[in-house]
Amino acid sequence: MKRLFSGIFTSYEAVPHAGGWADAVVIGLVIVLIFAGVRLAIGAPAAVEGPSVSLQPEVLPYYAARSLGRMAAAYVLSLGFTIIYGRAAAYHRRAEQVLMPVLDVLQSVPILSFLPVVLLSLSAILPQAAAAELAAIVLIFTSQVWNMTFAWYQSLTTIPNELNEASTVFRLNTWLRFRTLELPFGAISLIWNSMMSWAGGWFFLMAAEAFTVGDKDFRLRGLGAYLHEAAQQEDYRAILWGLGALVLVIVLLDQLVWRPLLAWSDRFKLEMAESGNPPTSWFYSLLQRTRVTGWLDRHLYQPVVGALDRLALTYRPFKAAPGAEQGASRTWVTGLIALAVGVPLAYGLLRTGQMLVQVPGEQWQAIALGTSATLARIVAALLIALAWTVPVGVLIGTSQRAAAVLQPLVQIMASIPATALFPVMLLVLLKLPGGLNLAAVLLMLMGTQWYVLFNVIAGATAIPQDLTFTSSLLNMSRRDRWRILFLPAIFPYMVTGAITASGGAWNASIVAEYFQLGGHTHQVTGIGALISDATARGDFHLLLASTVVMILTVALLNRVFWRRLYRQAENRFRME
Repeated sequence: MKRLFSGIFTSYEAVPHAGGWADAVVIGLVIVLIFAGVRLAIGAPAAVEGPSVSLQPEVLPYYAARSLGRMAAAYVLSLGFTIIYGRAAAYHRRAEQVLMPVLDVLQSVPILSFLPVVLLSLSAILPQAAAAELAAIVLIFTSQVWNMTFAWYQSLTTIPNELNEASTVFRLNTWLRFRTLELPFGAISLIWNSMMSWAGGWFFLMAAEAFTVGDKDFRLRGLGAYLHEAAQQEDYRAILWGLGALVLVIVLLDQLVWRPLLAWSDRFKLEMAESGNPPTSWFYSLLQRTRVTGWLDRHLYQPVVGALDRLALTYRPFKAAPGAEQGASRTWVTGLIALAVGVPLAYGLLRTGQMLVQVPGEQWQAIALGTSATLARIVAALLIALAWTVPVGVLIGTSQRAAAVLQPLVQIMASIPATALFPVMLLVLLKLPGGLNLAAVLLMLMGTQWYVLFNVIAGATAIPQDLTFTSSLLNMSRRDRWRILFLPAIFPYMVTGAITASGGAWNASIVAEYFQLGGHTHQVTGIGALISDATARGDFHLLLASTVVMILTVALLNRVFWRRLYRQAENRFRME
């Protein structure tokens, strides 16, 4: 059995990755950008008055529509970023040396700590309403985009070699390769991670729509602001109304968008035997039977795609190899770019250092202690998440009967903002020994476990049906099936989920370690609590120092641990 499956997950020689210079440049650029935002934030208006948020049930349809619009705008930006960025990182090794460290650093930036900087800096140059809307979309974008980009990159780097060779033989240009190979191969992973991105977006929606700092009120009318206001007033009736509206929106999206997409994507599974029980969707079946769908396909979709194919073949019939003169001029281009980036970077780092020098020594000690405490909580939350999401994800991904029952429940549970339920749970947890630390770990877990689960489901769903049939014909034991088939097949997806979950956990620490309930502030030792406290007090020096230390810590962990696992997943567990 082991010999039979040994050829499926093949091993390749590792491709060297970027050196430490790329990480250093990227981290330096991000730090300079944060410093620039802090300087703008200091010059923001002294007081900003926000809109009132009604708790009447009749406003919920309007609030839901506004929140849905912000989520959709952020998702469109995320999808465009994912396609372009992931392809560049997957196919250009020189670009990958910069783009992947950038991705590591950006997903580690604690956007909930950077949100006040974004809001205050935007309010210094834009009207309040525009600044708040733009900042909310940016926050939701950052909660959606990273796991999608990692998943798309992972799909492109694990395309079987025979398919890559076939696209080369047929001399497919960039557009045809994207349409006929890359998008179909990565569709399942991209759809499941899109579902996770929307769930993560709902999680951060409350923070995005209900943000205040000091006497500056940047609230926006929406479901997130409604739930936040209901929690602050301890109006449990309004909380139930808000959660009901949120669940209704999630169910409608699941039935009208995600389940039809999953049923449609089943055709792209890499298998030789057709599944006997494929995913179904009543709405997808309805669309297939309607005359309107057929008319749109004949008169809109096919003409547009055909025109794009002809245009692509006309202007770029095949991939052109770079000429010698391009390589000769690359040195001058690289030198000019290095000069244009290096001078502002050096100046920005100098000014950042001058600001960080003003942070007292005891605050640096608190930052070091807080970083260690937060790291311990994140490790605990990630281990708990892996313990239950791997078996449940494989069950949902390999059993349509289980998926029909569990997938909608998982979608709803993942989309309900943990911050909306947290005040209720906190009332119970505060009475337990170590309740504050337990509450912090629980909130981190609730906000990040879904990244692992949805990626494991995507990996299990993508397992070819013929391999499942073969393992059954060989009468494999459950232990052998997990060791030889399931774990190798889902390993790249599991690593992707763990990377994005760990980045999300660092972000979630901002709200998990510092929370207000009934007019009282509760906090535990942690870097997230320091960032939240610095935000509340307007201590921008401590905010900058804490954010920089968090970024450096996460970047170091990504380089030392996660990137090595990612390379193992790419090189040893490619399905062939």
